[in-house]
Amino acid sequence: MSMVSRDAIESYLRERLPGARVVEFERLGAGVHGTGFSLTVETREGRKEFVLKDLIPEGLGHDYPSDRAAVFLLAYDEYSGLPGHIAAVDVLALHGDGSLRSISGGREYFLLMEKAEGRNYFHDLEQMRGKEKLDEGDRGKVLSMVEYLKEIHSVRKDSRTLYWRKLRDTIGHGECLMGVFDSYPDGVLSYEEMAEVEKLCIDWRARLKPLYGRLCQIHGDFHPGNIWFKDSRFILLDRSRGPWGEAADDVTALTINYIFYSVMYLNEVKGAYLDALSLFYTGYIEATGDEEILSVVAPFYAFRGAVVAHPVFYPQLEAEQRKAIFRFVRSLLRSERFDPAKVNDYFC
Repeated sequence: MSMVSRDAIESYLRERLPGARVVEFERLGAGVHGTGFSLTVETREGRKEFVLKDLIPEGLGHDYPSDRAAVFLLAYDEYSGLPGHIAAVDVLALHGDGSLRSISGGREYFLLMEKAEGRNYFHDLEQMRGKEKLDEGDRGKVLSMVEYLKEIHSVRKDSRTLYWRKLRDTIGHGECLMGVFDSYPDGVLSYEEMAEVEKLCIDWRARLKPLYGRLCQIHGDFHPGNIWFKDSRFILLDRSRGPWGEAADDVTALTINYIFYSVMYLNEVKGAYLDALSLFYTGYIEATGDEEILSVVAPFYAFRGAVVAHPVFYPQLEAEQRKAIFRFVRSLLRSERFDPAKVNDYFC
């Protein structure tokens, strides 16, 4: 809150309350979630008193500005719906020029972005179906993705909080494992089978928590639909769920598809799909020196496995193939590390 100037507050209030003048602005105190400030304003209608509140920007799911905006937008919507509750007056955004502006009152929000040109990587995965090995074009694309991930994953950050958040979100976020399971139609997988995977992932969370030094820059949803190639170059879409996390998140988002497509079309991992899986891991470990990646991918594959086995997302998968994906997930979750060369052993 120290970044908010008295002049900025007064300028905002004059737009909302003509003739407003700040007569007092002082700190009330700090709690676990944030700090409150008392604000006394002289207006044409008399003196008014407000409280301005911020949120601590680390931990408790408040790590990114969008997290904090979401908390306050929900408060703005809901305070007035509870009898006897104080009113929320507005939600403010602090801009780079130091000014305060309102963002409250929205009912839906939209993102306007550039259009990607080319074809997404799903096209290449479909073409691998008839190949025994990758051709030079395929190999070039795999290695270009390896090189890209090496570059972004080399950017590090020292934050135990954000690493632990990525572990927590991978299991419990509404867009990740538990949320994906909750969107399954009944009868595909029993609640007990889902809980078995979730509980194994929680054990993995405890195992991975000491490894917070691995925190790095990530894309967060590095799957084929978000990777668009034009010739040998690609552009990315839809970076998701925060800029910091575990490299395994990006690695598994891509490589689960070599496994999934091969199971779908060939009932095991072989041919060009096995070649791609091997080339990716060999190239990534050689480029990054990160041999530890093989010991941390399991819970991330569990999330991605739940995605590709989803009967609504991928209805073309046969029931037995769906079961095979979950055998792979459970077997890997019970293993110490992933060995790409023995990928088919995890289906037993």
